[in-house]
Amino acid sequence: MLSALSAGPITPEEAGQLLLPFNAADGDDAQERDMAALVRRRLVILLDGRLSLTGAGFALHSEASGLVDAARRELTAGIGADEYAMAVSVLERMSNNADRLGTR
Repeated sequence: MLSALSAGPITPEEAGQLLLPFNAADGDDAQERDMAALVRRRLVILLDGRLSLTGAGFALHSEASGLVDAARRELTAGIGADEYAMAVSVLERMSNNADRLGTR
């Protein structure tokens, strides 16, 4: 959610749509609890019907992004762009195959 909000304010409905792929078994209830936790921690604010990051939210997003970028650099050290693209392509196809298996 911090990544989504780093691009600018969104409505709670838009946030719900963005989080659909991440819904757990308890779905909307979990989303509401998680969003409420972000508001309680003063990372997100609801202003004029739109969710926005606070200064603390932007700072946490920036810190997390830096950690992700550093981990990505370390994990892909010595792997060429073509090799990386091939690995991602294979994993994507495997994921799609697994999705199809689940619908049988």
